[in-house]
Amino acid sequence: MSAEPELVTGEAVVLDLRIARLASRGVAAALDALIQFAVLLAVLLSEALAGVDDPAQAAAILLGVFVLVRVGYSTLFETLGRGRSLGKMALGLRVVRDDGGPIRFRHALTRALTGVIVDFGPVLVWSVVAVVVSLCSARSKRVGDFLAGTVVIQERSPDTAAPQMFPMPPALASWAGQLDLSGLTDDLALAIRQYLARYHQLRPEARDALGHDLVWEVAGRIGASPPHGVPGWAYLQAVLAERRNRAAGQPPVPAMPVAPASPPQAPPPPPAADHPFTPPA
Repeated sequence: MSAEPELVTGEAVVLDLRIARLASRGVAAALDALIQFAVLLAVLLSEALAGVDDPAQAAAILLGVFVLVRVGYSTLFETLGRGRSLGKMALGLRVVRDDGGPIRFRHALTRALTGVIVDFGPVLVWSVVAVVVSLCSARSKRVGDFLAGTVVIQERSPDTAAPQMFPMPPALASWAGQLDLSGLTDDLALAIRQYLARYHQLRPEARDALGHDLVWEVAGRIGASPPHGVPGWAYLQAVLAERRNRAAGQPPVPAMPVAPASPPQAPPPPPAADHPFTPPA
């Protein structure tokens, strides 16, 4: 079993994100700090060459640039780099949401602002607050991670750096567009993603049992059972893909009228082997 901390969801599904530890995060932060220091040094030299004689004006410019660099650097790189600053790239780290999905601008901005105000204070070093909070967290979260709903992970390799994306089954696109996904939690979405990623690695009995439980749990949360003839994994994949599309701001697919479905009164049976859907690769 992995020595990394495990996350057990409310559905009793064990997840094994490789959490980045304090040492690797510290080195990545130090590299980012060096880059930011170089930018600030360049600004100081520019002020000297420009002949800014007013100490108050020079201090105001430096303070403005300091805040811009501290907040803008992390926000820009983590947004465009899908959770990776230059320091994190060098250490093979990535910031992801608590459900394992990629972060967006608001997550990066929350982490950057909190980093300046709370975690790191006014200097470019890890403060006592950041270290203590990270050590007390089972997932090595700092205050910014708690507020943004993120976690820093250690990527296994460049080929598996980005979370695996599962496409929407075409036959279910219009049906999924009508779902109310407000009851689908981050932990449950992460459990679905990891189940689909391991689909072909699980023993058939374990795969069917886990898929059965996840379908039952999801149907209860969103108030919609799998359409007739749809295997459980395809239902889960459609729900996950629709959630990702909505998070990315993509409009739902125009739907044909779909009869409303209520949560199952009993767990649906495992999917039959003869169905038109292709299991996740």
